[in-house]
Amino acid sequence: MSKFSELVKQDKPVLVDFFATWCGPCKAMSPILKEVKDALGESVSILKIDVDKNQALASQLHVKGVPTLILYKSGKQVWRQSGVVQKSDLLQVIKRDI
Repeated sequence: MSKFSELVKQDKPVLVDFFATWCGPCKAMSPILKEVKDALGESVSILKIDVDKNQALASQLHVKGVPTLILYKSGKQVWRQSGVVQKSDLLQVIKRDI
C-alpha cells in the first residue's frame, strides 16, 4: 500500500484502472486507456492494478466491481467511476486536473 500511496502522490494526475484478467469490460478499457495515454502523453500516469493479485488494496479502496477507474491528483481522489468509460469522457475528466 505504501508504494501505491507514493505513486498517486504525483503532481500530475494518476488514473488507476482496477481490472481483472477475466473481465470482458476490462478488456474493452485497455485500448481506450492506450488512446488516452497517447493523447495526453506525460501529463498523466496510468496504473493498471489486477484486483485478483491486489485484493487488500482493492478492498481498502472499496472497489466492488471491475473495471473501476479512480483519478488521483497529489494523493487525493478527485474522480471515480465503475464500468467502461469512453475516451472523450476520460479526456474531459483528466484535462480538468492537468
